[in-house]
Amino acid sequence: MIAVLVAILGLAACSGSNESADDTSNEIDVTQLSLEPEPGTDRWYTEEQVSRGKEVFAANCAGCHGQNAESTPDWKSLDANGNYPPPPLNGTAHAWHHPLSVLKMVIEEGGEPMGGVMPGWDDTLSDQQIVDVIASFQSYWPDKTYQLWLEREQSNRGQ
Repeated sequence: MIAVLVAILGLAACSGSNESADDTSNEIDVTQLSLEPEPGTDRWYTEEQVSRGKEVFAANCAGCHGQNAESTPDWKSLDANGNYPPPPLNGTAHAWHHPLSVLKMVIEEGGEPMGGVMPGWDDTLSDQQIVDVIASFQSYWPDKTYQLWLEREQSNRGQ
């Protein structure tokens, strides 16, 4: 009986460590994503990523940031609680100033580390979903804004 129990616990421990390895393999280091233009978007992301990202954005982000990442008209003015409303992510606010690593971090950890109030999504969204969401809102950025962001991203990477 003890041998069976030890075998079961041993299998459970192996199973747990495999799950942990699987979780790690699903992590995406955005600093390693290729910035080469993809066919169909001429940007670092694919049309499929944008499509998936828009679904995730609609379900989780649009309530605050607007259906098309446009946010609210008065996003630069403090609200009744003394906080700034969610900014637009469509290229008309400051999101384009940030590298992929910061955009991903803010989505994962929330806005608090940067002085905001957005909740973190790391317990809700996978790394792939987060990358897809970034692709979705970057798809709204005008070409000029995207090119300025790309230059900053390449500079951050030392390219």
